Amino acid sequence: MLVHLDCFVISADTGSFSAAARQLGLTSAAVGKNVTTLETQLGVRLFQRSTRKLMLTEAGERFLQEVRGGLTAVKMAMQGLSTSTERPSGTLKVSMGTFFGMHFILPLLVEFLTRYPDIEPDWEFDNRKIDLIGERFDAAIGGGFDLPQGIVARELAPIHAVLAASPGYLSQHPPFLEPEDLARSAGIRIRSPQTGRIRNYMLRNASGQEAPVNLPVRMTFNEPEACCRAAEMGLGMVMANMPDLLPALESGKLVRVLPEWYAEAGAVFLYFPTHKLLPAKTRVFVDFIIEKFREHHIARRIDARITAQKMPDK
Repeated sequence: MLVHLDCFVISADTGSFSAAARQLGLTSAAVGKNVTTLETQLGVRLFQRSTRKLMLTEAGERFLQEVRGGLTAVKMAMQGLSTSTERPSGTLKVSMGTFFGMHFILPLLVEFLTRYPDIEPDWEFDNRKIDLIGERFDAAIGGGFDLPQGIVARELAPIHAVLAASPGYLSQHPPFLEPEDLARSAGIRIRSPQTGRIRNYMLRNASGQEAPVNLPVRMTFNEPEACCRAAEMGLGMVMANMPDLLPALESGKLVRVLPEWYAEAGAVFLYFPTHKLLPAKTRVFVDFIIEKFREHHIARRIDARITAQKMPDK
């Protein structure tokens, strides 16, 4: 019965028997037969089939919602029977933002694999929003994800957007002392690859004052790292998230502008299933990331409320 349910849920998630078969390591015919057997046992048609599409019936939609959580719980319980004693192993599928993952998570990989040599990382560096359950990820690191039933989000650090420019660029301009001074700068702005729009931030400071980002657009890029590189080249002033700017700020290639001002930009989270019986590979990864964020003071280092001049050591 479990394999029949598995075939049904994955077929519903992927939209076809053939896609489900690839995930399950079965033939398309075997998946279809298992789903048909399930329909016979239930006495209800779960899919409307055609040569091009596989669509859930109304009864199938309802059944999917009712069975998904329970099926996942059963599978996790079976995998986790020996979680407390098993050696963490297997493929660890994790999604993370490209820049954040490359600069903050990837450098931890040597130590992680030294501790857990039987784990095989399968990491996706991408800025897209994923379906953690539907795409069978063990965990994800990022922000702004939908939080469906069965997924927990552990906040790792707040995210702020700040202004920065190269020392050379700043030396060629009168000091920028107030938000209104931004009007005489050349702005390097990030265009959202999802919406195609330049995000309009609202600056704030510790006193509770607010001001718009009156930064004329000189150039736009859809990749934060490109914006930072252009700012390092002295081409203008960038408005970007602290994690994207941190390497250049800590190296001195960029300097915070109006360091007492910042904009709220959400947070970075660690997403993983809520089940108590997590596979050992996922459990140790979650614990390791939380431990290293604390050890390396990452949340403090990317907190814009700490000025560039007072930023703590690594």
